[in-house]
Amino acid sequence: MKRVWLVIVLACATVAVGRAQAPAQLGALAPENLKKPRPKAPFDLTGTWQHDGRFSTWKFIPEKFALTPEAQKHYDAGVKAIKDGGVYRDDIGQCWPAGMPLIMTRVWPIAVLQVPTAIYMISGFENEIRIIYLDGRTHTPADEVVRTFDGESIGRWEGNELVVDTLYFPGNHHWMDQGGASVPVSEDAHMIERFRMIKDGTFEVDYTITDPKNWAGEWKFTKRFNRKDDTDITEVECTPDLNSYLPATTSKNLVK
Repeated sequence: MKRVWLVIVLACATVAVGRAQAPAQLGALAPENLKKPRPKAPFDLTGTWQHDGRFSTWKFIPEKFALTPEAQKHYDAGVKAIKDGGVYRDDIGQCWPAGMPLIMTRVWPIAVLQVPTAIYMISGFENEIRIIYLDGRTHTPADEVVRTFDGESIGRWEGNELVVDTLYFPGNHHWMDQGGASVPVSEDAHMIERFRMIKDGTFEVDYTITDPKNWAGEWKFTKRFNRKDDTDITEVECTPDLNSYLPATTSKNLVK
């Protein structure tokens, strides 16, 4: 019996040592990670960019779509609120992040910093930050990840395009559109983006988005962004003490 327990203890110790010896994922800005040899990126997004509403609308709702029953309830309530002169579930007005994909097409510009291991995006809207990892890592296991409104974005270069795979949204207070067609984003949403530089100072992104909890099939969009060199992103704070003065966050007529 003692020998059996000794074998079990040794086996557990071996597993523990094996886990302890597994190499940790280096941070995107770790010098060792930045210095690893990598092919030169086809383009560099470093700069300040703004969504081109002349090319495509800022919305992420297709003209024709089929919603699940639960999502349809939200959509119908949003349509009714607008018809009545109100707003349905004004989460963004109450400091909840816009999240992906909505943050990409706000009317505020986005500052982008690209290094070999990651792309950092800081929006002028609430200073929301998005990170696209380029260092070869894979998605975090679902039972370990910390879910965020912009999700976990893993990028890879395919020819002259950057392909970004995004998973792991929180599944609450998160919408494809607000103030308009109120379609929620669930924790099962999955986004694939294909970035390409179409000319100096302009890039496009093709979006393919699925969310089986909220709609049927794939939703596809193409958005265009232009360089905006005459502006900077400044500090923005979305705090309750400031927002208490905004009618949309306190009015019983507007918040449903």
